[in-house]
Amino acid sequence: MTGIWAQMALVFGLALIATLVSNKLRISTALSEIIVGMLARAIFSVTVGVEIFGVQEPWVKTLAGVGAILLTFLAGAELDPDVFKAKWKESVSIGVASFLLPAVGCWAAAHYFLGWETMPAILAGIALAATSVAVVYTVMMEYGLNRTDFGKTILAACFVTDLGTVVTLGLVFAPFTFKTALFVVVVAAAFIGLPRVTPYLFKLFGGRPSEFEAKLLLFCLLGMGALATWADSEAVLPAYLIGMTLAGSVGRDHALIRRLRTIVIGLLTPFYFIRAGYFVSIAAVILAPIGVVILLVVEVATKVVSVYPVAKAFGSPPKDAMYTTLIMASGLTFGTIASLFGLSHKIIDESQYSTLVAAIIATAIIPTVIANSFFLPRHLLPKDSADVGAAAAAEASLPAATNQ
Repeated sequence: MTGIWAQMALVFGLALIATLVSNKLRISTALSEIIVGMLARAIFSVTVGVEIFGVQEPWVKTLAGVGAILLTFLAGAELDPDVFKAKWKESVSIGVASFLLPAVGCWAAAHYFLGWETMPAILAGIALAATSVAVVYTVMMEYGLNRTDFGKTILAACFVTDLGTVVTLGLVFAPFTFKTALFVVVVAAAFIGLPRVTPYLFKLFGGRPSEFEAKLLLFCLLGMGALATWADSEAVLPAYLIGMTLAGSVGRDHALIRRLRTIVIGLLTPFYFIRAGYFVSIAAVILAPIGVVILLVVEVATKVVSVYPVAKAFGSPPKDAMYTTLIMASGLTFGTIASLFGLSHKIIDESQYSTLVAAIIATAIIPTVIANSFFLPRHLLPKDSADVGAAAAAEASLPAATNQ
């Protein structure tokens, strides 16, 4: 057990560094953990050897997998049902536009410009089309936009885009057999039944030190995850759908979500994101940077072409529409989940994975910086800058995925 404890200490040591970096630079902890994982691999490769962190050890893969499932659930549970009902046409239109053309464009770029085979190119398109709720929510909260209809509409659109990513990932790469049919039936039953049963069970057995609520959710999520992998699908797919369907009940239980986030962000996601970054070879990216540049340019260009006209069509001024567009171009969480899925299932190799994740990291930084520097809708911000800081501090205490 000495080796396991040492590796766990290593991961949390790297996670502490990533947390300090994210706090200093005011960036997503997920992003800093991926970057720290990349740098750790580069440093270890010339010192103690990359084997010091056993990324393929079953226990590491298990903790990382549980982290991905629970993080995906929390992302789905962040959906605001009231805002989605009021702004569903705009949210769905922007979300669909943000997924379809970028997915096709990035697939074409990977296939025709980089020479990737069909399936790796399709995976690249799916991964790059995703919008990071993590990055977007962090930005919204920092400026207080998450309290406005403008910011809430963007967040709802992010969920539509990411739902397209998760569903397409499952449909394209899961062979349709009787297992798949059974999986779809069970997911549909859970989607319909859980919103009715869960609040009743929580009221009957919850609110006690035994943490019935957390155990029930873990049972459902891991059970559905097992069914998904048995059907050759991806475990995060049912987790995202369950999160969305419980957003109106579980998502509004701030105390429960806060407890889950403590487990997920404090214990599990460092294994997922540091492991994801650890697979990236910085040397491979430096030797072949053109792939990263091409994918980044195509991703941003297709987002602009597809999202900007839709945002304007719903009455946004040009500056606000461009802000929405660039924010929707910010990728990270689901992009890395899709990329790691591809690497784990041997759809892409390590070189392609390194290129893809490096491009996704670039999309998490460059469009967001441009949006906040040149297109920030200041007329929607709280008039008193002190109010912005107070709002951010208040929201930081809420169970939102501000750092993932």
